[in-house]
Amino acid sequence: MTTTLAVANQKGGVAKTTSVASIGAALAELGQRVLLVDLDPQACLTFSLGIDPEDLEVSVHHVLTKGTDPGEVIIETEDGVHLLPATIELARAEADLLTRTGREHVVKMVVEDVEDDYDWVLLDCPPSLGVLTVAALTAARGVLIPLQCETLSHRGVGQLLDTVHDVRKFTNRKLEVWGVLPTLYDGRTNHSRTVLETIAETYELEVVEPPIPKTIKFAEAPAAGRSILATSRTSKGAQAYREVAANLVTRAGRKKR
Repeated sequence: MTTTLAVANQKGGVAKTTSVASIGAALAELGQRVLLVDLDPQACLTFSLGIDPEDLEVSVHHVLTKGTDPGEVIIETEDGVHLLPATIELARAEADLLTRTGREHVVKMVVEDVEDDYDWVLLDCPPSLGVLTVAALTAARGVLIPLQCETLSHRGVGQLLDTVHDVRKFTNRKLEVWGVLPTLYDGRTNHSRTVLETIAETYELEVVEPPIPKTIKFAEAPAAGRSILATSRTSKGAQAYREVAANLVTRAGRKKR
């Protein structure tokens, strides 16, 4: 049974794409078959895994709006995960899909086409609450919310949870919030710890452990076209993502029973 997880936060700069790439690579290390889907027109996930979006003739845009077979677009990466890549063309998809009947289900249909081949499908949502994010939430079993441990970073969480509530009501009754993943965490400061506690209390959300530490290693990884698990295997950041991935596998197992 495939576990489809949407990684979403409409606020940029929260290490969302880094988390998708790193959790994906960590799941692959655990022997899981993983597909990452880049739904962000900025194509940061595609670029960070060593693929130049400008070199691609077909992308997730063609799968969603023109009915191209996902198998013709999926790329094998050096990190042991498969990728459904994005290009800037995806910016047009929002407009193309707006007038389409069943637009909320376009990502779900893609996932259903490929799910026999994968244990995990991770959806890297765009930094907005538009059509593509709603479609990703409609396709997902759970949503993971990466959150920078700073005071202003959680101001949009309420809006995201409202969207999740609407999706659960209208298009995906089984959608669950798997929790908040604390990123850019500095355990030495009271501020980071306080923000973390505030989030858990304010929104009554589970905090996915462990927090992902702040480190320059994350900035270096995309330039190399690999995840931090490949570029800095023994760093605290890589280890944290391995633990997160193991915890997600355990959770998925519990949900299946």
